[in-house]
Amino acid sequence: MNSFFAFLLSIRWQDIIDVLLNSYILFRLYVLFRGTNVIRVLAGIALLWIFQRMAVALGLIVTSWAMQGIIAGATLIIIIVFRNEIRNVLQAKNLRALLWEFPQKSEVMPIEAIVQGVYELARQRIGALMVFPGKEGLDEMIQGGLQWGGLVSKEMLVSVFWNGNPAHDGAALIQGNRVTRVGGILPLSLRDDLPKYYGTRHRAAAGLAEQSDALVIVVSEERGSVMAVKGSIFTPIGDNVALERILAEHLGTARAQDDHLSVRRESKELTIAAVICVLCMAGVWFSFAKGMETLTSIEVPLEYLNRDPQTQIHSTSANTVRLHLSGSAALIGSLRLDQVKVKLDLSSAVSGQNSYMLSNENIVLPPGLRLNRIEPSEVKVALDVPATKEVAVQVDWVGALPSGLILESAAVTPGKVKVMGTQRILDRIETVYTEKIALENLKTSGQISVALALQPRALKIAEGGREKVEVSYAIGRRPN
Repeated sequence: MNSFFAFLLSIRWQDIIDVLLNSYILFRLYVLFRGTNVIRVLAGIALLWIFQRMAVALGLIVTSWAMQGIIAGATLIIIIVFRNEIRNVLQAKNLRALLWEFPQKSEVMPIEAIVQGVYELARQRIGALMVFPGKEGLDEMIQGGLQWGGLVSKEMLVSVFWNGNPAHDGAALIQGNRVTRVGGILPLSLRDDLPKYYGTRHRAAAGLAEQSDALVIVVSEERGSVMAVKGSIFTPIGDNVALERILAEHLGTARAQDDHLSVRRESKELTIAAVICVLCMAGVWFSFAKGMETLTSIEVPLEYLNRDPQTQIHSTSANTVRLHLSGSAALIGSLRLDQVKVKLDLSSAVSGQNSYMLSNENIVLPPGLRLNRIEPSEVKVALDVPATKEVAVQVDWVGALPSGLILESAAVTPGKVKVMGTQRILDRIETVYTEKIALENLKTSGQISVALALQPRALKIAEGGREKVEVSYAIGRRPN
């Protein structure tokens, strides 16, 4: 449980933004491509990626390598095979439609007018080929023809396929409530199991239906029959009720469907998709964060805080500690020493020996890094109450006088000084020395000002005291 909370605390605000931003991008891809084969293939690639990460976790090197190659190849295949769908999505009218708008529902297709037009064509034995697109784009499959924008009606359909119309032999593309293209040429099917009496219209309908998710309605000129083609299935249409049902199923909505229920269902679907996108991106982030984890160790000085001003630090068992850290390679590479702190709170310390166990609470780390180990894990701090003491001053002579000279006398002014330090230090000190005075430099009597050399360093001159003393000396000649 502690490791889980430590992991949560290691998450940076940059990581949260990273996950949310990529989750939104994934969600937008779902919104733009939902209902197409692209989404199904992407879901398959995502499943392969999950298996690849499991193979890495289990140490299956060859399996992981093979899945990486498959994922890379599948990504390239998506771009090539589904280039039409991708192009249709990216050809947004404006940036807003691509980034945050939801695709607007097309105008309601007038199914009743289409049914009346189809059966009017069948009654008059006028051949017709009508294409109703699904989610996939058809621009690369339908060749030629004329762009159109007429509203769908029984009269419009009859006039499009009337024998006197120059574009009557081609296919009409119907989207929403408009005929968007007439006279289009469809790819012919190469199937050899089609009945002999199927003409060019039927083979063209089969060719387009096999390569897309479109619904194609064929009206036979010779027999006056109506046929629906979707995928590789030919469905004879016996009456207008059956044709209405097929069109409604292809549009994904029943005519009597409650619009409010449809909106609720769509909102629920998008909410679930958004949650799944966030979970997927969180899993990807965690996988990369753990997979790129790096170990390092740094030495950091100890900082002592909140010490009682009436006490002084007499001694410590350690002045620096070594921290063993882990985190992503990017964070470890950009780590600076001033970003890491080791702080020890002495507010509860008492005079004498104090022992502290170092933990995460004493360590300040940049977000994203985790502490694995502290060396040493225990620090001992000795505190003492400061005091003053008057001690004698002793001159520290070094070397020897020039030949023939002797030091006859020496005096220090003042002869005693007050020093300040912890009681333990003062108990061991009776004398302090001056800085070293070289005798070889002295040839005649005189006076010199010299500083005091206080040892140990924790020892200081008491307030108002002198840091230098005057040394008077007399030098005479050595008698023969």
